[in-house]
Amino acid sequence: MRLALAFTLLASTATAQTCGGDVNAFIAGVKAEAQSAGLPAATIDQFFQGARIDQSVLRADRAQGVFQKDFISFSRALISQNRINNGRVYGDRYDRTFNAIEQRFGIPRGVLLAFWAFETDYGQVQGSFNTRDALLTLAHDCRRPELFRPQLIAAIELYRRGGMDPARTTGAWAGEIGQLQKLPREIVRQGMDGDGDGIVDLKNSAPDALMTGANVLSSLGWRANEPWLQEVIVPADLDWSLTGLNNKLSVRDWAARGVTARQGRLGPANLPASILLPMGRDGPAFITYPNFEVYFDWNKSFVYVTTAAYFATRLGGAAVYDAGNPTPPLSGPQMQQLQQKLAARGHDVGGIDGILGAKTRAAVQAEQVRLGLPADAWPTIDLLNRL
Repeated sequence: MRLALAFTLLASTATAQTCGGDVNAFIAGVKAEAQSAGLPAATIDQFFQGARIDQSVLRADRAQGVFQKDFISFSRALISQNRINNGRVYGDRYDRTFNAIEQRFGIPRGVLLAFWAFETDYGQVQGSFNTRDALLTLAHDCRRPELFRPQLIAAIELYRRGGMDPARTTGAWAGEIGQLQKLPREIVRQGMDGDGDGIVDLKNSAPDALMTGANVLSSLGWRANEPWLQEVIVPADLDWSLTGLNNKLSVRDWAARGVTARQGRLGPANLPASILLPMGRDGPAFITYPNFEVYFDWNKSFVYVTTAAYFATRLGGAAVYDAGNPTPPLSGPQMQQLQQKLAARGHDVGGIDGILGAKTRAAVQAEQVRLGLPADAWPTIDLLNRL
């Protein structure tokens, strides 16, 4: 209980924590903080033996250009026929685990299969970065210490429980561990024994990883037995300013405006929903339900989240989306120029990074409304020139 309370406090006070400077002094500060959280001094000292800053982690952190891709390019790169076929294979292989997850959490297997595929190719590629060193590096780095310093301390607790070996445990460059790539604090809080052997082993046990992933989604607010995303057909005369994740109407209201499901029927009429046009009014169209918002607590990237949610529907039997004929996307430098112009007009675009994320899309839509353009949140050369 004391540790759980301490981790909660750490999450709320992280912005006041230090970063950078002499590495040994930084580690000494982390050690003192871990002790104040109730962790034994001997365990802490053992955890940090041989710890070092890993420059390759910083290079990986700075090189996330893949998220600059548009939805169609990104989804076609990540969703292959091989991944679809393997989804069926692994769905059958772990049928008992998926049935247990659906019964306990109300999460369809496609949702977890999609994450499993994207994160580690169904457990086959889990990463070769030393987890302790990756977390130390990112906690010491001053870009996102509020995220990684608490994770570093949680990793000490995970080590105390026997859930990792500081010298040998490896994973992703950002410190995630196991087949679904979870951070230490999630493992400490939501880790589950899915195969009944009394051990939580997210690296070697698919049932443990899947059950833990389901528990994480549930803790983030997943609404049992409700949809998350569905492809739709939208009328050509729809009020585009009503679209986007910041705008919600009931499913009933969207249906009254002429929105129809491309397959099957829309979700429950009373659910709040948004119309998502990842590449504008001439590209694919989706309706998103409350569970779609949970995806952003798993990964902050708009294009990753949309692709993962869509792939989950594919694994559940949905057809390939209708790509339409969208206006070509801006290049990375053009997107950065657009973000600079939007920021100059007072919009929060979440950083000048060339990535069309949720904040940039909202700013684009606001400017489209101001300029009398179709407000579908898809940036074009015309919009860039007008700004």
